[in-house]
Amino acid sequence: MSEVEFSLDRQDRFVYVSARDPLTRPLFDELAYEYSSRYAAYIPEEELGKELVRYPVEAFAPPQGAFLLLLREGRAIAGGAFMRHHTPATAEFKRIWVSRTHRRQGLARRVLAELEAQAARQGYTRVHLGTGPRQPEAVGLYRSSGYTLLSSHDFGEDAPPGVLFEKYLLPVQLAHASSLD
Repeated sequence: MSEVEFSLDRQDRFVYVSARDPLTRPLFDELAYEYSSRYAAYIPEEELGKELVRYPVEAFAPPQGAFLLLLREGRAIAGGAFMRHHTPATAEFKRIWVSRTHRRQGLARRVLAELEAQAARQGYTRVHLGTGPRQPEAVGLYRSSGYTLLSSHDFGEDAPPGVLFEKYLLPVQLAHASSLD
């Protein structure tokens, strides 16, 4: 997939890339570290490593998906992706990430908003996403961004661990019109 740019300001820019693009390396490296540091006591290291390659790269490519990076000075500092969910007209957001050295700047919220806008542009009307029970920052972001909590289970409960959310998207025309106000 060729790079598609969306400007934010002089320093930052969104680009849509293939999940195989070398620019994605910081995202995958830091996600591996995050998963290991938060979940190694609960999930074997081998299983944690499989999480980052669980989905085929093609799942995150148009027309069903997208892979977004936020670049600053040419380097990925945040990103995320989506793919088609098994529920009709639903995108599943994955791999939402902000570099450890760039947190607390509102970047995750910007990535989330851009992913929502792109999902709407690609015809999705609903977002489904999940995060782990050891990621309170993500839970807070999704709750404060209008997502509805579907379920929440920790390790050791009868249900699989995870925190699941959904959000219905505005149609593209309405989303565009409201951004002009």
